Amino acid sequence: MDLKTKLEELAESSMTAIKNSDTLDEIETLRVQLLGKKGALTDLLKMMKDLEASERPVVGKLANEIRDDLTERITDKKEELEQQALNEQLKEETIDVTLPGRQYKKGQTHVIHQVMEEMEDLFLGMGYKIISGSEIVSDYLNFERVNVPQDHPARDMQDSFYINDHYLLRTQTSAVQPLIIEAHDFSQGPLKVISPGKVYRRDSDDATHSHQFHQIEGIVVDENITMADLMGTLEVMSKEIFGADRRVRFRPSYFPFTEPSVEVDVSCFNCDGAGCRICKHSGWIEILGAGMIHPNVLEMSHVDSTKYSGFAFGVGPDRMAMLKYGVDDIRHFFLNDQRFLSQFHQKGEE
Repeated sequence: MDLKTKLEELAESSMTAIKNSDTLDEIETLRVQLLGKKGALTDLLKMMKDLEASERPVVGKLANEIRDDLTERITDKKEELEQQALNEQLKEETIDVTLPGRQYKKGQTHVIHQVMEEMEDLFLGMGYKIISGSEIVSDYLNFERVNVPQDHPARDMQDSFYINDHYLLRTQTSAVQPLIIEAHDFSQGPLKVISPGKVYRRDSDDATHSHQFHQIEGIVVDENITMADLMGTLEVMSKEIFGADRRVRFRPSYFPFTEPSVEVDVSCFNCDGAGCRICKHSGWIEILGAGMIHPNVLEMSHVDSTKYSGFAFGVGPDRMAMLKYGVDDIRHFFLNDQRFLSQFHQKGEE
């Protein structure tokens, strides 16, 4: 049998095999068997060297036509099988649009941020600005600029997270106070600012303490600011957060950055002052510390303390939330337990 006849027979049998292929694997195997480096057509073409010179062009042309035809048929068959596979997949994965949809629960504002936003709305309405400070501050700014020198015993009360010898995670939002005062132009009016944010102390984690918590620093500086202004402001704030029927008490205290200083208590919202477990049977609950800004703090911020005075207060939103909602463990706020967090819905949230 001559080479031309063998090529024609290979072409005829191959077309039948291509037509009868049912899967992509079968058509790929057939392609390799026919057209691969060791395929049937390649083996026949190796016999070209034995042909007469006059026969080679004719047989070579026939071989090329057969290769092109088989390649096209294999490609067409492969595309046909791929389309079949896609159609079957789409049929199996058809979505029944008549099925009821799944209802997803909406998220909500974290309870601590609800308290912070409530405080911010209150003070914005009183003409305050909101300024955030850096959480990484210098030792000098965190302590010395708020009248806490290196040898001051108050530093022993705040075990801090130091990044290096000069920088640390701020232990109080008071660290923003000197820069805000220094940057203010008093010819444009009084300084009235609150600064909310996170603070860090190496505290033992227990039901009432956390190494990370929140504070809101409040600052007012102008001419003729007195203790009466501070007391009136904090009374408005306390009644807004805890209820209009709450009574407010101011007790003398000590803070290095204010003089005089006070601790602020509200009458217990659980027993209305009669005495219970929540208020430790005193009838009062401590909520924050405050005072008149120390003259040293004003002077270090290049403000004339003989002309200007001011007050400052520090509120803990975490503690406010615990007291307001009767939460007995501060760690609940940070565990992301939806059973706990879903109890606190803000106005407008479902």
